[in-house]
Formats: sequence, structure tokens, C-alpha cells
Amino acid sequence: MPLITVTYASSREKPSLKSDVAAAVSELTAKILHKDPKVTAIIVKSVEASDWFAGGKSLADERLASYWIDIHVTEGTNTKDEKAAYLAAMFRRMAEILGPLHPETYLHVDEVKGDAYGFGGLTQERRYIAGKLEVSLKAA
Repeated sequence: MPLITVTYASSREKPSLKSDVAAAVSELTAKILHKDPKVTAIIVKSVEASDWFAGGKSLADERLASYWIDIHVTEGTNTKDEKAAYLAAMFRRMAEILGPLHPETYLHVDEVKGDAYGFGGLTQERRYIAGKLEVSLKAA
């Protein structure tokens, strides 16, 4: 049930670009971090390459693309190796979609405590306990 925010800048603007980005992020999040796409929310925003600066130069001037991906997951649900693989795979996939990427391109996996994070009005900790007890969420 991660919430993922993707902000990107690219000169490859096309009607399906946001959908392409969202689909790639959803796919890699499911495949590598084992998150259910049915409860994954993704917000995709584009920024003009001339408004994004890295190393003192705009991406438009550099003719490069970039992104900032911020994903919130429940603490302890992914290993260091999974997070490293996710970062590397996302960089490769986004380069295919957005074009050549600036080295100052970021992805942040924010691990949130299960009792402080959830969806549908229930914490992840409550969902975990209900699953372990094999009871309805209301009973947990």
C-alpha cells in the first residue's frame, strides 16, 4: 500500500508519458518491493526541464532528464538488497522512458512505522495483527 510521488522533467513530453511513468513505477514496485498494485497510489507530476536545476545548470541546457521519486512503505518490509535493486532498476527504466538522465536523479524509500501509517482509516500494524490472528480488521 505504498504512496508514491513521482516528479520528473523531460523533453520527451508526449500524451502517454505520465501513464508510462506510472505503469513502470507500479510494475517495478510490485516486482522488486513486493507491493500489491491494487493498493498502490501513484501521483505523477511533470516539471519543465528549464525549471529543474542540477549542478547550477538547467536540465534543458544539459539536454537531460531527471526525476524525484518518493515512496512510503512500512518499516521493515523490504531488505537493503531489495531497496538497492529497486533504485537501480528504476534508474534504468526511467532512462528508457524519459531519456538520458542527469546523475543527480533521486529516489527515496521512506520507511514509516506500521502504527503511524496506513490507508482506509486503518494502520498497517492493525492490518498485520488481524492477519496473524486470522480475524476481521474490526476485531483486531
